[in-house]
Amino acid sequence: MTRIITFFCIFIAQISFSQSAESYLEKNRNNEALLTAFFQQMPKGGDLHHHFSGSIYTEPLLERAIAEDFYLNLVTMQVSKNKPSNGNWETFSSLKNKGQLAFYEQQVMQTWSAKDYNGVSVPSDDLFFDSFDKFFPVIDGHFAEGLIELKKRALSENVSYIETQFSIIPCDMKLDDLSDFNSKLRQAASQKDEKAVLKLLDNLYQSIQQKDAKKYAADFNTNFIAKLHKDLKMDDGRFTMRYQNFVLRFMEPVDLFKNLVIAFISANESKLVAGVNIVSPEHGENSMKDYWLHMVMFKYCHSKYADVKYTLHAGELTLGLVQPEDLTWHINSAIYTAGANRIGHGVDIAYEENSYELLRYMAKNNIPIEINLASNEFILKVKEGRHPFTLYKEFNVPIVISTDDAGILRTNMTEQYVLLAKRYPDVSYSTIKQYVYNSINYSFIQDTAVKKQLLKDLDARFKTFENQFSKN
Repeated sequence: MTRIITFFCIFIAQISFSQSAESYLEKNRNNEALLTAFFQQMPKGGDLHHHFSGSIYTEPLLERAIAEDFYLNLVTMQVSKNKPSNGNWETFSSLKNKGQLAFYEQQVMQTWSAKDYNGVSVPSDDLFFDSFDKFFPVIDGHFAEGLIELKKRALSENVSYIETQFSIIPCDMKLDDLSDFNSKLRQAASQKDEKAVLKLLDNLYQSIQQKDAKKYAADFNTNFIAKLHKDLKMDDGRFTMRYQNFVLRFMEPVDLFKNLVIAFISANESKLVAGVNIVSPEHGENSMKDYWLHMVMFKYCHSKYADVKYTLHAGELTLGLVQPEDLTWHINSAIYTAGANRIGHGVDIAYEENSYELLRYMAKNNIPIEINLASNEFILKVKEGRHPFTLYKEFNVPIVISTDDAGILRTNMTEQYVLLAKRYPDVSYSTIKQYVYNSINYSFIQDTAVKKQLLKDLDARFKTFENQFSKN
């Protein structure tokens, strides 16, 4: 009897804390400063849709480029360690000597990120996607500094886990003898002949294995991921990091499939590699032309490595960006053909064929949607009532809140929850709290003990957070 009374008291106390936090949130929904303070302190669990290079802020990148005296293209704002043969390039030291450094620093800030974006000079999606190649030479060789920056920022805003899309796997495998597969795969894909595509992929897979694909995965896991993770002590009592491998949509089919196979092998062999993804603009020429083919490739790799999880960028499209008919099938294909475990963005869900049936399927099969509010607003100009957040919520699709590319977008995890609370007043504190727990429960962490510990830690963090309001 005593035990029952004790459990009942704990249960009532937890409800009381939640209601106190809830009443505080409801009272201050229209005050952005108060909301920011509230969500800055609230435990936020994990960030599951997170690009490593796009999450590093421009300031430290620019500082490093200046310190190492990179060359800057004065037209495009791209940087290079060595002077390219074409274009108008100058070193940062030369610009400083001419008294022009401050001017170009500002130009770089506005080109590598959304800082001071005016909505006129360049389309927002172009600014976003073009920025990666401009600053990547500064990141290359400095992954450690980036990981440390991201961990510090996560700790400062009570984020306990990041699942970051970290790096492509370096591979110099020669594929000249397999180039004929590009046209064969596209021909079969154009007829939606899945059986023919799978047969071609099987032949291609055998050839890639014979070219020692496992060696590239093993080298990446041991000498890059594991070494950085251990040397930097990324995991500790307050924070955990895991990594997603990814492939690039714009590549030719053979190259992409080779990278995808190696990415799956890597994820299959390392507990630090949580899963696999596919990136690059979804509306790009090759992305659109080969989209269905890519989904079949994921299906094939899953047949070989059934334990590997994967989340797919799907439906990061909107009316006007592509033709209307191109909005009707990408999420469908990612789920029904590729068998994705999570969906990233999913903005075009309202346009998808049989969208209600698709939403019910996602809910029934616990396929979460990674919601990226700031990203969707900047890149696609989709926000508030036009954003499908409410549609996913109404159909009980599991929701996780994430940042996407906080550095380029000049945002953070706190702002995502501020936007959520301001724009969708029917979302209660208890629902928001569920989204936080979703970010751990639906993570791809392979070690069950690690996930359980993160959930236990989240319980303690919420208790501390909610206690503040019970004392008011």
